[in-house]
Amino acid sequence: MTPGPTPIPEKVNQRMAEGMIGHRSGDFSELMRRIKPKIKDVFGTKDDVAILSSSGTSSLEAAMVNLAAKDENVVVIVSGAFGARFEAIAKTYPYNVHTYEVEWGEAADPADFREFLNKLDDVKVVVSQACETSTAVLHPVTELGEIVKDYDEDALFIVDGVSSVGGMKFNMSESKIDCLISGSQKALMLPPGLAFVAMNQNARQKMKDNDLPRFYLDLNQYFDSLDKDTTPFTPAVSLIQGLEAVLDSVAEEGLENVYDRHAKMRDMLRAGLRALDLGLLVEDEYASPTVTAFKSTSDELSHIKDELKNNFGITIAGGQKHLKGQILRIGHMGYMFPSDIIVVLGALEGILSKYRQNDYYGKAIKEAQEVFFNDL
Repeated sequence: MTPGPTPIPEKVNQRMAEGMIGHRSGDFSELMRRIKPKIKDVFGTKDDVAILSSSGTSSLEAAMVNLAAKDENVVVIVSGAFGARFEAIAKTYPYNVHTYEVEWGEAADPADFREFLNKLDDVKVVVSQACETSTAVLHPVTELGEIVKDYDEDALFIVDGVSSVGGMKFNMSESKIDCLISGSQKALMLPPGLAFVAMNQNARQKMKDNDLPRFYLDLNQYFDSLDKDTTPFTPAVSLIQGLEAVLDSVAEEGLENVYDRHAKMRDMLRAGLRALDLGLLVEDEYASPTVTAFKSTSDELSHIKDELKNNFGITIAGGQKHLKGQILRIGHMGYMFPSDIIVVLGALEGILSKYRQNDYYGKAIKEAQEVFFNDL
């Protein structure tokens, strides 16, 4: 139950194990032809989604190096470790990088961000996370997109959806998102190894006009190859086979049902954690449907993490950077269900009852069940 990599459905594992096909074969072209329309729905776009055989971080760098030209002003919203990673990527290239700092665990404040942006001249690219995985905060992406376009209709808005695409609804047009990126190992229920970049036509044109050097990450090649139902370089064929099984599974459940399931798991978990007297890092309004962070003392957090792993076979994640030892993060995305939330809360009841010498048995599960059944 980490926020990535996440569990993989058995039908996806089976599909990936069916056997290799040639990436320049008609079979592979047919596979890509079937995938292209299905993946658009998950990204909330009518435009194509490029598929790279690389980590999620490569999609961050690909978006940056393709959509920002030399010496342009770039704004990066930093509210956690992955915003900081995007900032580091931007500073690797010849851009003028401006950082909008947000307290870790808090969401970007639209009014304050508008004021920050309006003080800058000629900003061409703005970058934000949808969900900042390191803190479990969800930014008000639609409001931020409107602010970017109010500032300059031609400025591009890039959104990191690595830990949110597949777990929450996106509409790129309504949210004014020009480029939405993600990775395979989180809500998309695959092993690590695929990265995704969705772009609208404005971003595609900027990318074509951008003469900043790049090779493997030149997304022009990927979109041109998509028109021919192929890829520019050797892809991770088995992962793409598994991707089709994921997309079929999502369609079978129904996208809205998938999003409702994630929201319900979030609400169940948060209710249960409160019943265990564990503090939540993020306010309800900005709580991610894919990962939840909770607070306690360093010693208690270490004990919880070890006990979950050693006695219950449940792996969760710690904090990053200055939040290390201050929070734990539970992932609830992709191949996860309300029953999984009941299991982890039951384990936490036992762990904390013994550690604190206080009776928590049944309390967290009761609160979670009430959330589940009240929503039916």
